[in-house]
Amino acid sequence: MKYIFVIVLLITFSCKKQSNLTPKQIKTGTFKTIIKDGDYQSMAERNDTIQIETFNQKKDTFHIKWTNNFEYVLTKKNPKNDLDRKPFVVKITGIKQNSYTFSASFKGSNYEQKGKAEKME
Repeated sequence: MKYIFVIVLLITFSCKKQSNLTPKQIKTGTFKTIIKDGDYQSMAERNDTIQIETFNQKKDTFHIKWTNNFEYVLTKKNPKNDLDRKPFVVKITGIKQNSYTFSASFKGSNYEQKGKAEKME
């Protein structure tokens, strides 16, 4: 009976649970972004200050500023029009395993996007 108890303990403590992303893991890496209710998909590589996003084989570079662990602001590095000059605020609304959900909008606008970003690394 003692051996069965020891075996159950070993199995319990040796099994790894699938853990959620932490805020630190969201700040860097490669992400696939999918916008809810749309066909919009992009890939983004980010470090703590720059995000390079690829959509339809076109790359855009953004400065990224984290206001806290669950919100960041993207500003286009080389804006071409007034819309490009507006900061894009992203609020993380949930974290689940290797992805997070978000809502995002241009600063000062009622326009809002909702979506999901999956960490690829």
